[in-house]
Amino acid sequence: MRLLVLGAGQQGSACAYDLLKTTDHDVVLADRAIERVPAFLEPWIGDRLQMLLLDADDHTAVRSAMDGVAATMSALPYYYNLSMTEAAVDAGSHFCDLGGNTEIVLQQKELAGPAMEIGVSIVPDCGLAPGMVNILAAEGIRRLDRPREVYMKVGGLPQNPEPPLRYQVVYSLEGVLDYYTTRSWVLRDGEPRQMEALSECERLEFPEVGELEAFHTAGGLSLMAQTYAGHLERMEYKTLRYPGHARAMRTIRELGLLSTEPLDVKSCRVAPRDLFIAAAGPKLSKDPQENPDLVAMRVEVCGERNGREVTLSWDLVDRYDPATGITAMMRTTGFSLSITALLQASGQIESGAWTPDEVVPAGPYVEELEHRGILIQYSESSRGVAL
Repeated sequence: MRLLVLGAGQQGSACAYDLLKTTDHDVVLADRAIERVPAFLEPWIGDRLQMLLLDADDHTAVRSAMDGVAATMSALPYYYNLSMTEAAVDAGSHFCDLGGNTEIVLQQKELAGPAMEIGVSIVPDCGLAPGMVNILAAEGIRRLDRPREVYMKVGGLPQNPEPPLRYQVVYSLEGVLDYYTTRSWVLRDGEPRQMEALSECERLEFPEVGELEAFHTAGGLSLMAQTYAGHLERMEYKTLRYPGHARAMRTIRELGLLSTEPLDVKSCRVAPRDLFIAAAGPKLSKDPQENPDLVAMRVEVCGERNGREVTLSWDLVDRYDPATGITAMMRTTGFSLSITALLQASGQIESGAWTPDEVVPAGPYVEELEHRGILIQYSESSRGVAL
């Protein structure tokens, strides 16, 4: 079987590594800049791993790269996802991506008909959040007689936080700032609403990590607020950081430093966000060997089962792997993408266009994570008799 990974950045490289490590399939890793390959991929180059120079804007070349491919995984920026999906359907390849943009996901789902006709599946939003948290939340909803509330919290964090933000870049600073400036969807009283990013900050204790804060950011729910409108009372996604981060970022945002509208600065037109990324990016980017990361996740589903109030919880703490140099964010995001594609290619996901919560089987998915050392702790608690 031949598999294609689009994008040779951190997540795409981790995805390719997982495919090579856990299967005997041939893998093509495509990018417009493939001069530097992570050391953990080198053993497979020239054998089962083909490096392909590919510009995602060259639609003819992209379509050609998908010929004979069983499944395509996209770790490209989200704005490529629709065109990559269209090419994959045309080529007869299963397709999944890291998603993160609700409007594009809605457009991808419009391709459900053509995908069904040729027997392939399209599954956007297949990373950590959106992705893993949505699969677990949907599983919790299925396990309750009357689910009412869902809370998802995820954070990529430094193991050794440093001031002033107590944060380091674990994937893309530009992407993080998008989440800090875009309103997020939630369910309140059963109705979809939008919340300001960085709002409703709350504190919580996290095993093995300590005290963290959680606040609203965009993208993590995928389409679940719309899917479960009228069926659940409350649903929300929040990002986890060390205490004080949200307040600092709100100050930076309120000063206009995250705006994308250009300003005149000494006869130059400059977008404040571009300047912020240029100035702060190098200070927030750390060598993972010297400053290893971790990922913390909690998913809680509350409701009624057998006449009792029940809370179902999934907790995860994953850490940088010093043996491979693969970060926790790469493991939880890139491996989630590869697992989804393997489930598609093995026929465990039906044809059409779906978000992960609609179609990815939680049992096999969690088992595959465990085989990779990504261990999710499940627990249940109950109290009294439901009213």
